[in-house]
Amino acid sequence: MGYNKENYKRVREEYRTKYLRAYEEAGRRMEEVHAKSSELAAIDRELSLTGAEIAMAVIGTGADYKEKLAVAKAKNLVLQEKRAGLLTALGYPADYTLPPYECQKCKDSGFIDTKMCDCMRRELILAAYETSGLGELMRTQSFETFDLSFYGAASGDRSRMQYNFDYLKKYAEEFSPEAENLLLFGATGLGKTHLSTAVARRVIERGYDVYYTGAIGMFSDFEFARFGSGTERAAAEPTRYVDCDLLILDDLGTEVSNQFTMSCLYMVLNNRINLKKPTIINTNLTGKELKARYSDRIASRILCEFKPFIFAGQDIRYRKKL
Repeated sequence: MGYNKENYKRVREEYRTKYLRAYEEAGRRMEEVHAKSSELAAIDRELSLTGAEIAMAVIGTGADYKEKLAVAKAKNLVLQEKRAGLLTALGYPADYTLPPYECQKCKDSGFIDTKMCDCMRRELILAAYETSGLGELMRTQSFETFDLSFYGAASGDRSRMQYNFDYLKKYAEEFSPEAENLLLFGATGLGKTHLSTAVARRVIERGYDVYYTGAIGMFSDFEFARFGSGTERAAAEPTRYVDCDLLILDDLGTEVSNQFTMSCLYMVLNNRINLKKPTIINTNLTGKELKARYSDRIASRILCEFKPFIFAGQDIRYRKKL
């Protein structure tokens, strides 16, 4: 999987903090109950000794090591039961002095043996939502909320959109870092953003790093990196366009075209194609308009390296208001 490196680093650090916080809280609670009961403190000292006895017996040799182990375990069990009774008598639950982990399965480590725990996977997915560039779109636009009834059956638009829907859903479900490039084109309001958001959402849920951006936003980031204040964010941001597992570039053709934006677009597309990293482009431009607007080097890469999908019908946003 290709979890975003910065997200992974941040979430791992959060888990280390949670783990240490749970242990610190357990220590504080231990001091609290010891202050209320000297007998409990004495039992805990004995438990430390029996724990050492069990450890020595486990690694011991000789004919009587099993007997020593059984005696140590029995003694430990009696002390544990007495301890639980004292805690209950003081008004505490029996497990009060255990570290209060948020996740009992992985003990807030994020892993069970060498396998990532479901709780950490969820945190990484939530982090990916935040950094994907999708914002509020992720909450409402999914495959489940895409309504094909807005497309005319008699005109053939619905069957075309059914094909697009099925293909993009399968693409998301089977996504890999070697997936093909897709070009979604058609007039505004026909579902390109909705379905590409749905793809992004599912691919993120499967553990891949997705970056969704509008063309204007992407060129703005490159502009800040080159001409802006030189901050760390501005300098680092453009690398995401090449590094992410899946780049979704929305509204290509809405940006102001000049030599700088052309060179940036060529760099992103060429690098991703050479690295065999998949990209999805949404545009209102036709193939003919793409050729007229962009240089031959850019147009040929878009039209030859991307699988095209035509979006047809009437503006869904407008129809929803009727």
